[in-house]
Amino acid sequence: MSEFHKGLVWMRRDLRCSDNATLAQALAACGEVYVVFVFDTTILTGLPRDDRRVAFIHDSVSELAQTLANAGGALILRHGDPVEEIPVLAKSLGVQAVFAGRDYEPVAVARDRSVARSLDDSDIAFEAVKDQVIFDTNEILTAQSEPYSVFTPYSRAWLKQVRPVDLAPRGRKSDLQRLAKPPQGADKVPSLASLGFDVAESRRMAIPAGESGARQLLDDFLPRMAHYHERRDYPGVRGPSYLSVHLRFGTISIRTLAREAHAAMLLGGDAGNGAKTWLGELIWREFYFMILHHHPEVVGNAFKPAYDAIEWASGQAAEANFQAWCDGRTGYPLVDAAMRQINQTGYMHNRLRMVTASFLVKDLGIDWRRGEAYFARQLNDFDLAANNGGWQWAASTGCDAQPYFRIFNPVTQSEKFDPQGRFIRKYVPELADLPDRALHAPWRADAQTLTDANVRLGQDYPQPLVAHDVARKETLARYAVVKTPAVSAKADGEADGA
Repeated sequence: MSEFHKGLVWMRRDLRCSDNATLAQALAACGEVYVVFVFDTTILTGLPRDDRRVAFIHDSVSELAQTLANAGGALILRHGDPVEEIPVLAKSLGVQAVFAGRDYEPVAVARDRSVARSLDDSDIAFEAVKDQVIFDTNEILTAQSEPYSVFTPYSRAWLKQVRPVDLAPRGRKSDLQRLAKPPQGADKVPSLASLGFDVAESRRMAIPAGESGARQLLDDFLPRMAHYHERRDYPGVRGPSYLSVHLRFGTISIRTLAREAHAAMLLGGDAGNGAKTWLGELIWREFYFMILHHHPEVVGNAFKPAYDAIEWASGQAAEANFQAWCDGRTGYPLVDAAMRQINQTGYMHNRLRMVTASFLVKDLGIDWRRGEAYFARQLNDFDLAANNGGWQWAASTGCDAQPYFRIFNPVTQSEKFDPQGRFIRKYVPELADLPDRALHAPWRADAQTLTDANVRLGQDYPQPLVAHDVARKETLARYAVVKTPAVSAKADGEADGA
């Protein structure tokens, strides 16, 4: 016998029917299940009209609506503040429970508490379901029952604790027969224009949307996963899975991805190395979710409070440097190529996220929070936990961050990870005719080489904003407010980083 006669699934970061823990739990607990998605005005109102992420969500929601219709149900659509929309809808449908995937962002946690209170006033239960992670909140703890603050032991504990049941798909296709038909007309997907958006085709993501798009990308990646550890750091080759945006919006489940990686890792050999490295990236994602859950104060503040004492560069020169970084006009080709990539496509390779973040913070001396906010506006796969964790790692202010004296050398990174300049030439075409030896640091090239390549430094392409060696010394001085005797002896030998 069902626990509830009617239930409502509120989809947010889980825009799929297959392997959806929230939907599966609702279908198991209820005689009938409605499904709703809210185009959340508290989020959408602050976005530009041509935000490509909204177009991706719209396309994914459209596919989800069709999938639910094909299964005999439908998707109810609302446009407004979910704190108001969900309780009103739940009461009008006569449901006894609302199910939603658990969220870990502070604003989302506060939103869900408000919704739960409103529902409780009407004797409607609110069920938060673990879906977007394998392990959440307090499921991975130290021997002292404390949350981890260092990734490596967390990862070991994660791998030791994971079982086949943790990675198994949730729900069965036959359960969809309990989907309820909503009121007539409720399943019509509003147009982008009616939502206040107009995203030109040229602005849209280059990857397919929806659950079918995620499956297409996974099928493409699985044969390449064995080489992931060898190729993932090279932006000019097809190394990553390109699934991060699908994972962000839940058009594919974390269990599906972790299950594939874990199974391949257990096979061992060379193929297992690639799978182990990729699984490690998925575990990093969970680590940052856990950090955000236990330490919501990291939003806007350094995880290590002492680092908030750093005095960041300010004034007219700093503002000009920040704008040049945003525009991809720093004079360092790899940094500029990466910034132009994110501006043009909304995507940035993971290695380049570290390089550009290090450059902003440790070459230009600009507050990491400004870079974090810029990425939040630009990234297709923006996720608060990972974005905050990544920026604090680069700035050395976060948990298990790189030491402050490790500073990426943008030229060395360029020579190592884009040796033939394939990536740079794509996004910085004004340097395309430079030979490889001159491409990574054009200011070092002789006059004839620049002339032959039709490059006029300071006109066609900027001179470097800063000299890296000088900036490195300034960074060490800036971070001196948090320097400890234990690490100061290492600084001179390790300051220039990988």
